[in-house]
Amino acid sequence: MDNQEDESRAGGDHHGKQDDEEAVARLEEIKKSIEGKVALRQTNLNPERPDSGFLRTLDSSIKRNTAVIKKLKQINEELKEGLMEELRSVNLSKFVSEAVSAICDAKLKSSDIQAAVQICSLLHQRYKDFSPSLIQGLLKVFFPGKSGDDLDADRNLKAMKKRSTLKLLLELYFVGVIEDNGIFINIIKDLTSTEHLKDRDATQTNLTLLASFARQGRVFLGLPVSGQEIQEEFFKGLGITADQKKTFRKAFNLYYDAVTELLQSEHASLRQMEHENAKILNAKGELSEENASSYEKLRKSYDHLYRNVSSGEFEITYSKDNMFGISIVSEVQKLPPVMPEDSHTTRVTTGDDASSTSGKESSNLEAIWDDDDTRAFYECLPDLRAFVPAVLLGESESKASEQTSKAQEQPTESSSEADQSTPVAQDAVDISADSGTLQEGKSVEKGKDKEEKDKEKTKDPDKEKGKEKEKEKEKEKDTDKKGENEKEKLKGSEGTNLDALLQRLPGCVSRDLIDQLTVEFCYLNSKSNRKRLVRALFNVPRTSLELLPYYSRMVATLSTCMKDVPSMLLQMLEEEFNFLINKKDQMNIETKIRNIRFIGELCKFKISSPGLVFSCLKTCLDDFTHHNIDVACNLLETCGRFLYRSPETTIRMANMLEILMRLKNVKNLDPRHSTLVENAYYLCKPPERSARVSKVRPPLHQYIRKLLFTDLDKSSIEHVLRQLRKLPWIECESYLLKCFMKVHKGKYGQIHLIASLTAGLSRYHDEFAVAVVDE
Repeated sequence: MDNQEDESRAGGDHHGKQDDEEAVARLEEIKKSIEGKVALRQTNLNPERPDSGFLRTLDSSIKRNTAVIKKLKQINEELKEGLMEELRSVNLSKFVSEAVSAICDAKLKSSDIQAAVQICSLLHQRYKDFSPSLIQGLLKVFFPGKSGDDLDADRNLKAMKKRSTLKLLLELYFVGVIEDNGIFINIIKDLTSTEHLKDRDATQTNLTLLASFARQGRVFLGLPVSGQEIQEEFFKGLGITADQKKTFRKAFNLYYDAVTELLQSEHASLRQMEHENAKILNAKGELSEENASSYEKLRKSYDHLYRNVSSGEFEITYSKDNMFGISIVSEVQKLPPVMPEDSHTTRVTTGDDASSTSGKESSNLEAIWDDDDTRAFYECLPDLRAFVPAVLLGESESKASEQTSKAQEQPTESSSEADQSTPVAQDAVDISADSGTLQEGKSVEKGKDKEEKDKEKTKDPDKEKGKEKEKEKEKEKDTDKKGENEKEKLKGSEGTNLDALLQRLPGCVSRDLIDQLTVEFCYLNSKSNRKRLVRALFNVPRTSLELLPYYSRMVATLSTCMKDVPSMLLQMLEEEFNFLINKKDQMNIETKIRNIRFIGELCKFKISSPGLVFSCLKTCLDDFTHHNIDVACNLLETCGRFLYRSPETTIRMANMLEILMRLKNVKNLDPRHSTLVENAYYLCKPPERSARVSKVRPPLHQYIRKLLFTDLDKSSIEHVLRQLRKLPWIECESYLLKCFMKVHKGKYGQIHLIASLTAGLSRYHDEFAVAVVDE
């Protein structure tokens, strides 16, 4: 062990030394680079250019110069030394413009920039008109003019060319080939122009260029330069004024604000498109290629833009108060980095969608539930927090576990805490029981100790000490045994309580009984008990389908506080469904029906998603034979009406129902299956019947009908007779006769009352009684 530790220490020391050596080597490399730049800058600022007489002695032939200029198009670190020797041996006085255009056309990589700087410095020190021509040629990359066609194929190449050119311009400024830093102000103003924000590709390119400029030219933004003192002195000697730094910072800040607004608007449009796509998915079950491609394009654009704005390279620091020190990265991270997967993106609640559903306005008018009792059963769930303490629901479980882990760091206690099968409430009971037994044991034993001490005061003190130690050990053993016994008793009682509760579960066939049982379970809440409950709910007897709504209500009530209960049950149901469907045997029809009805009931409580129900239904419709027909019909009977009347899923359910009827018409189903399909279809989508047109009767006729068919009974017969006598007899006699003859409109028990009324009226109107008998 000691050898291993020594080896690991030696290894650690070795790695530490390596890191230190690398850091020292890196600093030395930076120091050499800066010293080289300083020397080159001094030479370039005060060049000692050769006279025309010396240049005439060099090779001026077109062939040699053309060959050298061709090599300028392929500048790299390997060819640098040979190319510089050739440039020293030729006279390019008449070919400066060609040399400049060759350098401007060169495809430079990041590793080739320093070689290009060396070559440009050599040409600058020899030819007076080289630098102005070079600056003009390089700036054409950023300001190409309106004549240039910006083809998509060339955009990547142009972006790479701009990046390498900007790096070259900065390095040429650092070594003194370029003395006017005003060109950078023009470049940055162009890159940060808000006109480019209309073009997404241009915005991406500009962001990468600005990030590169900010990293390479920190001195232009007035940012601190990390490194040795020589590096800081070098950048201070570049002569960038405070006003120029302010101009750069202002341009960056304004562009950052504009890009932030663009990012937010693009984020909003992306959310809007996701919202629309969710509507289409709910309605039709799939997206068209056009919608999918447009969404993918917008998503890529947003991701690319966000990645460029919030990249670690974009190290420009700024704040609203011009107090520099807050990085743009932290500012950008205030934006929502990802699309929130909230419930609103998958919900369709607008009236426009419902009104456009194949001319079906009835879905807007029809309520989801048939009556208030049904609605209350599925929507009005008891609030467990009002009946049960939060500790028992596990809501303060995390806080309690944190406190106990901080206070108790001993291995024995941590191992006991690792067993999470007992709930927090039971732990509290255990602790209180243990403390109670400890106190009782201590008080009893203290009394005994006092008596023994009084008796044995005269005895040897050494013996007393030995006995006291033995007694203390015995006390500890006794208390440990008592505590363990108490815990075992509590666990045993908890198990028996849960067994009794689960045995009562099949008898809960009313809303009050299942709600009461749910509250009782909360007092036995623990991880293992929740698993046992889910297993008991899952194993509902296959013939007891009437229990499924009540079991689902229990799951929905518990889901508000115990998120693992619905997830475990749904996972088990989904696995069972897939297993039974894939098995494809014509057995266990009752198990299949129980499984699919359970999923349907959970859907009505919004525990299982409509997507799961539709996927199950689609699986059955894809192979619409034998038991799959029964499963599909049972699913529709359970939650088809609910999904058809819900505005979020009405279109998709209508499409599914149409597919169902089409399959029924195409396939040669037996009479039982045919009847099942029709019943399921019309249960979800009842046939539209024309409204009954009620007769418009005059008020007097309505009053007569009310007296005869509504008010007439044994107690009111005299009142009805008086009212009939008060009627204008000439006008009403014919209608009264008609109503008396329609005795079947009333109840069977009222026939003798009609006869009594006829006898009563015959005293005052003989012809009426004769007419009734004749009729």
